[in-house]
Amino acid sequence: MSGAALGLEIVVVFFLALFLLHRYGDFGKQQRMVLFGTLLAWYLCFLIVFILPLDVTTTIYKQCKMDHEAHGTDPALVNQTAGNTSVTPTQSVRAACYKPWSYIPDGIMPVFWRVVYWTSQCLTWLLLPFMQSYARSGGFSIGGKMKTALIENAIYYGTYLLIFGSLLIYVAVHPEWRLSWYELQTIGITAANTWGLFLLVLLLGYGLVEIPRSYWEASRHGHLLLKTYFKASKLMTEKADAEENLEDVMEEVRKVSEAIKYNHPLRTCIDTILRKCPLEYQEKMGRNMDDYEDFDDKQTFPSEKSLVKLHKQVIYAVQRHNRTRVQWQILLQQAFHLEDVAKNETGSTRQFVHSFPHSQPAGWFCRYVYTPTVEWYWECLLKRCFYRLLALVLSLFSMAVVWSECTFFSTKPVLSLFAVFIQLAERDYNYVYIQVACFITIFFLCTCVYSTVFRIRVFNYYYLASHHQTDAYSLQFSGMLFCRLTPPLCLNFLGLIHMDAAISHQQKEQTAYTSIMGSMRVLSFVANGFYIYYPMLIVLLCIATYFSLGTRCLNLLGFQQFMGDCEMTSDLMEEGKELIRREKRKRQRTEDGENRRRDWKQRYGNQREEPMARSRAVHDAKESDANDRQVKYSRSSRLPERDQVELLQDAEPLDFNADSLSEEAADSESGRHAGGRYLSMSSSRSRIFDDV
Repeated sequence: MSGAALGLEIVVVFFLALFLLHRYGDFGKQQRMVLFGTLLAWYLCFLIVFILPLDVTTTIYKQCKMDHEAHGTDPALVNQTAGNTSVTPTQSVRAACYKPWSYIPDGIMPVFWRVVYWTSQCLTWLLLPFMQSYARSGGFSIGGKMKTALIENAIYYGTYLLIFGSLLIYVAVHPEWRLSWYELQTIGITAANTWGLFLLVLLLGYGLVEIPRSYWEASRHGHLLLKTYFKASKLMTEKADAEENLEDVMEEVRKVSEAIKYNHPLRTCIDTILRKCPLEYQEKMGRNMDDYEDFDDKQTFPSEKSLVKLHKQVIYAVQRHNRTRVQWQILLQQAFHLEDVAKNETGSTRQFVHSFPHSQPAGWFCRYVYTPTVEWYWECLLKRCFYRLLALVLSLFSMAVVWSECTFFSTKPVLSLFAVFIQLAERDYNYVYIQVACFITIFFLCTCVYSTVFRIRVFNYYYLASHHQTDAYSLQFSGMLFCRLTPPLCLNFLGLIHMDAAISHQQKEQTAYTSIMGSMRVLSFVANGFYIYYPMLIVLLCIATYFSLGTRCLNLLGFQQFMGDCEMTSDLMEEGKELIRREKRKRQRTEDGENRRRDWKQRYGNQREEPMARSRAVHDAKESDANDRQVKYSRSSRLPERDQVELLQDAEPLDFNADSLSEEAADSESGRHAGGRYLSMSSSRSRIFDDV
């Protein structure tokens, strides 16, 4: 089995990274370089998490052999002393030296870690930031995009070079040290780890409290539903702003496109901008364009610099619009599901009933295993208990992490809980337990750190959405962040279990990962100061997160956060509830129309399908003409008379004799309803302001 476990995990981790990239990215639409860079970054970071437990068990076995050689004990006595009860405990420990099933031969792991670490560092500090800025740049040439990318990344390179330069000067002026390639390499790694650890502790202090709290709140369906209403109100405001911003930018593009004709030298730049616009806007601008009209030399035209700025605005506006649209659809599904759970909890049938059964996945699992009865017991009874138990377990795990972060430097006595557990398993050479414990601990730390990044509002520009809805910028940002935080996180974990000799100051065999990361003894003030005392700050961060000090401060500054006892929060929850109710009615009408068509088709067959199609086409044409004559309104032009008309018309019954619209028309932003009995809304940005 020598090296077989390493090769197996390398293959398995690759397919895991490929599966996750397929789930979040879109192989058909996104650029190949973006997908390749993200896949490589995720793959390398997952390798560190999965392979590090193998490195730990291999190091324990090597330490065992070193102890045997130091005490003159033959490791081959393992089979003779394993069943001998007369041997003393110390002799038994020295004699019982078992080779782990995942043992990796000497010389493989150092080369492996060098390739993984330095490739990931090149990705996170050079390639991925450059690719991200290059793709977001508004330049029309390769040279212009590269120049913009270098300028935007100067701040990232500057922070890294500042730390590296400070450490370099410190080593250069020290009389006892001489600069060599190994010491320069150590300084570079230390600078990267210092930057990562500084951000790591801040994110970890928030995640250690918020992750268990989120599962506890998930067990309270009523509280979670109110919070979803609050999110819906805020997200609709952001969505409306994104749509308004997109319309303003598209208006600027239309004006520039009409001013710069087909034979103008800057027309190629306009065509590049138009290709970045949504398809509906491209069609509108194409219909209003006269390609045979020459431009006037005396007319003033925008400069190339202004077109570069407009191009960047188009990229940002389209990205923001797509992100808020995806977030809104996901939030709607969550709200509908929570409302269904609230209704089914009071039901007596003990069978889960969905508001939209046709939108639920249909398969053999839902038909034979996850039946409505099983779903009711899980959603209404078992899920609440499971989440509370999981929140309790995660809370204990978080407290163990906080305690260990504050005491991992103490080796006599050993106070770090993770070091105690690993050393107890090391005495019995329970390698399976060691590997599982190491993997679970690293995975929990990664979850707390990475989930915090995508929860914080400041980072909401980047958003990971499943079902192939994540944009290229968010994919690159996630890969860049994983590569920056995973190496210092794993090094911090080795310190928690006393496998980093530079911090624990023990004469023990080091892991291959620690040896490649560089000995921190070259920089004593970092190893004996920052790396030991800075993680203690996590206690203050956890206390601040537990009492929601950050949320309260943001509330005082005007950034509305979810606070159950706040009047503004109650208003936003009511507004969000009305938005969800409106979307639910809209979707219900669409589904009712589809059901009627399905019943009609089953009753009369295909013989009436063609006349009905013609009738629907005529009806849709008439309705479109009527809606085109209606005047658009915005937030600034909301009139009381319009609200009264909507209120009166909402009181009228539905006209079931008229054909309902198709699903595509019902989901469009115009919001037209069946039979023309309802007034249309011009855009979804007005939806949160037309409540009565």
